[in-house]
Amino acid sequence: MIASEVSGPEFNRRDFLKGGSLATVMTMMGGVELLAQEAPKPASENKSSGAKIKTALIGLGAWGREILDQLGRLPTDEPHAEIVAICDHYPAMLRRATAKAPGAAQIEDYRTILANKDLQAVIISTGSHQHKDIAMAALKAGKHVYCEAPLANTVADAKAIALAAKDAVGKVFQPGLQARSDPQRHFLVPFIRSGALGKTLLARAQWHKKQSWRTASPDASREQAMNWRLSKATSTGLIGEIGIHQLDQAGWFLNGVPTAVTGFGSIAFWRDDGRDVADTVQLVVEYPDGVRLNYDATLANSFDAEYEVYFGSDAAVMIRESKAWLFKEADSPLLGWEVYARKEAFYKETGIALVAGGSKLAARSDKGGDETANALPPLYHALHSFLGNCAEVSEAVEDFTASFGATDQKALAENLAGLKLSNAASYMDGYAATVLAIKANEAIGKGTRIEMRKEWFELA
Repeated sequence: MIASEVSGPEFNRRDFLKGGSLATVMTMMGGVELLAQEAPKPASENKSSGAKIKTALIGLGAWGREILDQLGRLPTDEPHAEIVAICDHYPAMLRRATAKAPGAAQIEDYRTILANKDLQAVIISTGSHQHKDIAMAALKAGKHVYCEAPLANTVADAKAIALAAKDAVGKVFQPGLQARSDPQRHFLVPFIRSGALGKTLLARAQWHKKQSWRTASPDASREQAMNWRLSKATSTGLIGEIGIHQLDQAGWFLNGVPTAVTGFGSIAFWRDDGRDVADTVQLVVEYPDGVRLNYDATLANSFDAEYEVYFGSDAAVMIRESKAWLFKEADSPLLGWEVYARKEAFYKETGIALVAGGSKLAARSDKGGDETANALPPLYHALHSFLGNCAEVSEAVEDFTASFGATDQKALAENLAGLKLSNAASYMDGYAATVLAIKANEAIGKGTRIEMRKEWFELA
């Protein structure tokens, strides 16, 4: 995966959060809990603080309504969304979303929304096969764009969107790779890349959830359109619609471009509803130096849910429910902070509790609890970053234009490149992740191995 270098917050060596339930189990197994400290919210003096970004949401299925929920949770003293319009070509979806955006105009044609010159940002949550026309029209209309991942269901469409985003100087384009905005993930990236796990060996990830993926409707033609994920003609399958997030995270953490993918898939359970998209898939992603990611997903069983594990010669890291634990090998070298950490014995293992932050580790309380380092979901952080970056970039463009005019786009681009924006996926991250997901889905459909070409991840 094409990934940019990032730097996360340092380990919080002062304050330990109480652990319970899953956290306690992992610690008893010999796990070191890795917790990211919530970044303090500095008082902002710029004019974007508390800015309302006039925003429209296009696509009001279950995920679109979840986006509305998270937009409603954003603090109003920071850049946040003023939902001026919601859009879906299915009137029933508009009615369902009304309560979540009571003051928004209800519009069935997205082109009507884009004609509104006061509109600043568009969030696209339609089917992946519908992204291209909407995203490119929104960028052409001068809007900031948040586009769900994958960018499209074909490489050609994904490339067209990415090129349009590249050329949209002064506009934010953010693909919906939520993990790229999650503070917990940013905390883990330098930890994993620093060599704390020893020699990187392999990774494993899964997503298990028993659900049909089918949406019912009294209108047969509407039902077919609503169930676009169940058709090979419009869907990138489980690996593209779900697995893309875990595949992207693996490439980001491992800082590597995949060299090959091998996949298998079958309709193992939901056999009688006319779908031609596999409900159970397995994938092996190969990276340089013999490192592989083993991934599986199913719509037929919920056991063990969703998680990722990264294995090294000295330790392994498990990520589950936005939390992480370190499991050390008996012969691994001392990292230093273990001297201060609280130890717990369980059978033949010793768990070391880790929290991140100051200059040294303090003993963690023995009292249980259900507190987490990062209770907010990744989607919240992704939308928070998007709207904050919209405000930041808009302010910078306004200041630049007032001083130098709007004709020199190259100079404007250079000026914007110096902005320190919130963590978010870039159009290149979105494009690379989409290419990998599409090729992985192709391998799954054919039950074969596909060697990846470096030029597939390039826009030129």
